[in-house]
Amino acid sequence: MQKNSRKTVDASESIKDASTIINKIKQIDKHLYLRRAEFRLNNYNKDKVHHKQIAFHKAGKKVRFVFGGNRSGKTECGAVETIWRARGIHPYLPNKAGVTGWVVSLSYEVQRDVAQKKILSYLPPSWIVSIGMVSGSRASPENGIIDYVTIRNVFGTTSTISFKSCEAGREKFQGASLDYVWFDEEPPEDIYDECVMRVLDRSGDIYCTMTPLKGLTWVHDRIYLSQSEDIWYISMEWADNPYLDPRDVERLTKSMSQADLDSRRYGRFRSEHGLVYPEFDPAIHVIDPFDVPKDWYDNISIDPGLNNPLSCHFYAVDYDSNIYVIAEHYEAGRDIDYHAKAIKDIARSLEWPTDKEGRISALIDSAAEQTTLSSPKSVANLFFDRGIVVNTRVDKDVWSGIARVRGLFTDPPKIFIFRSCVNMIRELKSYRYGKGDRPVKVDDHALDELRYYVASRPEPPKIEEQLSVIGKDKNRLIRQVRRYGGKKWKT
Repeated sequence: MQKNSRKTVDASESIKDASTIINKIKQIDKHLYLRRAEFRLNNYNKDKVHHKQIAFHKAGKKVRFVFGGNRSGKTECGAVETIWRARGIHPYLPNKAGVTGWVVSLSYEVQRDVAQKKILSYLPPSWIVSIGMVSGSRASPENGIIDYVTIRNVFGTTSTISFKSCEAGREKFQGASLDYVWFDEEPPEDIYDECVMRVLDRSGDIYCTMTPLKGLTWVHDRIYLSQSEDIWYISMEWADNPYLDPRDVERLTKSMSQADLDSRRYGRFRSEHGLVYPEFDPAIHVIDPFDVPKDWYDNISIDPGLNNPLSCHFYAVDYDSNIYVIAEHYEAGRDIDYHAKAIKDIARSLEWPTDKEGRISALIDSAAEQTTLSSPKSVANLFFDRGIVVNTRVDKDVWSGIARVRGLFTDPPKIFIFRSCVNMIRELKSYRYGKGDRPVKVDDHALDELRYYVASRPEPPKIEEQLSVIGKDKNRLIRQVRRYGGKKWKT
C-alpha cells in the first residue's frame, strides 16, 4: 500500500513539475510574441535591403502605386508604411499626431489572410489601446475580422487604423475624413474615387500595392500612363526581393508561361495580345536630364501630323553606342509653321549643329513626300522652306524596326530616355499587338519615328577605337558623372 502511495506522490510531483515547465514555456513564448513585432519593425530592411521598398517609402507623392509580382515584397511596403504613419515614426516623411486611415482589401477573407495579418505582424501588442472586431475574439484578433485598431502614437495621442472591404460597396466608403488610404490590391474605380475624396480635406495620401492581374483596367490608364507630378509608381519583381532564393526564382520561372510571368513575376500590365516592348522598364530606361556633350548629338527624327500629333525627338549617342532621347516636340492640330518653329526653338536651345545656311537636318516618314490639301508643295518641301532639311529615305519595315528597338532595351540597356520626353514614355508603356500579331495603329507616333531613327542609324562613331584603355575608362567615368550627377551608380 505504501509503495502504491509513493508512486502516486511521485506521479503527482512529476505532473506538477511538467506543468511548471509548460507555464514557463508559455511565458517565454508570450514574451517573444510581444517582442517579435517590434523586432521585425526595427529591423525592416536592415539585414537585406530591398531598394525598391525604400524608394516607395521615400517617394512622398500624394498617390503612390506599387505594381509587383507575387512575393515581390509589395505588401510589406503597405503594412510598414501604415504602421509608421499610425505610430508617428515614419523615417522619411513628416509625422503628425493622431492620424486616421483605412486599409482597404477586396474582401473580408482577403483582409484577414493578407493585409490584416501583415499589419499585426509588425504591430507590437504593447502599442495597442483597443481593437474592434467585425467577427471573432479580441483575445485572438488574427483569427477573426478586425474592424479597427487604436494604437498609441509617440506624440501622446492615439491613431486609428480601420479595415474596409470593397465588397461592402461604395456607399460604405462615404463621410470619413482621413490622413491616408492603403489599397491592398486593385480596388474598383468608384471606390478609389470615393477614397480620394476622403483624404482631400486633410491633404492626405493614397497608396496601393497590387499585382496587375485584370489586364488594362482603369489603373493602367489613370495611374500607369499618367504624367501627373502627384502620381508615382514603381514595379517590383522577384529578383528585387533579397529574401527569395535565386534558385527557386529560376525554377519557378521555367515552369510558368510568359503571360503569367508578366503579371505574377514582373508586375506588368498585359492585354490579350501583349506589349510590343515588354522589355521597357521606366526604372531602368528613363533617366533625369543632364547636360549632354555636343559631340554626342546625332540626329532628329520626325513623324509628321497635322490633325494627328506631330512627333519629333532629338537623339544623341555616346562612344559606347548608347542612345539618349534628349528632347521632345509632340503636338496635334497645328500647322507646319508652328511645328517648324517649335523644332527650331529646341534645336537653338540645345545649340544643335546646322549647315552653312543655318538649317538643321532630320529624318522623316516618307509620307512627307506627299502634298497637303492646303499647299501644292510636299510636307518635306514645306519643312525645307522653313529651315529644316528632311531625309525621307527611312527604313519603314515594322518587324525589323521593332526587333532592333527591342534589342536596345535588353540587358545591358543601350537606350535611355530623358524624363522630359513624356509622350514617348507613355507610348512605350501602352504600345500593344492587335489581331494578326500586328501593332495597333493607335498612339504610336513617337514610336514610329523612334523606329525610323534606330533603323536608319549609321555605324557608331569610331573615335573610341582610337583611344587607349585608360582613355576609354576616363570617357566612361565622365559619362557616368554627367548622367548620375555624382550619385552612386552600379559598376
